[in-house]
Amino acid sequence: MVLRLAEALQVPLRERNALLLAAGYAPLYRHTGLDAPEVEAARRAVELLMAQLEPYPVLVVDRYWNTLRMNAGAKRFLALFPGCDSGTPHNGVRLVFHPQGLRPFIENWEMVASRMIRRVHREAADNPSDEVMKRFLEELLSYPAVPSRWRTLDLDGAPPPFLTINYRWKNSTLCLFSALTTFGTPLDVGLQELRIETFFPADEATRTAVNRLTDRAF
Repeated sequence: MVLRLAEALQVPLRERNALLLAAGYAPLYRHTGLDAPEVEAARRAVELLMAQLEPYPVLVVDRYWNTLRMNAGAKRFLALFPGCDSGTPHNGVRLVFHPQGLRPFIENWEMVASRMIRRVHREAADNPSDEVMKRFLEELLSYPAVPSRWRTLDLDGAPPPFLTINYRWKNSTLCLFSALTTFGTPLDVGLQELRIETFFPADEATRTAVNRLTDRAF
């Protein structure tokens, strides 16, 4: 009955395990890392996407937006911004909110950040047993100059039909939008929560600039 109710309500697999535990049963769904032999086919699919989408930036992230993998296009793009080209794993949302991350380079930062914080609010609400997500939300809200009104999920504001992230670089603006790819029929917590985020140019000038990043002299 627990599983039937969870399926009807489209409860995420992580929360289904929590419901099973609360009902006195063992968790049903595994949480497998992308490097595990059991998910080799999924890993190959991810690597194929990352390679085929070059030179556009591609990030593979977990449920907390921690970067698990990135392609060469993403590394080249982050290298445009001082302090953001570290080879160590990073968190995409934290990078946008942190004063020493991408925040100083995003012209429309408040609009972008407000949409991101709304997504984190919804993730926290959809996964009430996830204390890590709750702490992550509090961390983002604690950064300097983050509006206090963002502590409440905004359900009234009409979102724009299309949102770009406008990066200030040299004397120009690079405008990109992102698309998320997920697995269609995952039965593993890790695979269900994995997201492949690809950043595409929103105008011809940005497309030209991204394509030319493969030239080291650019």
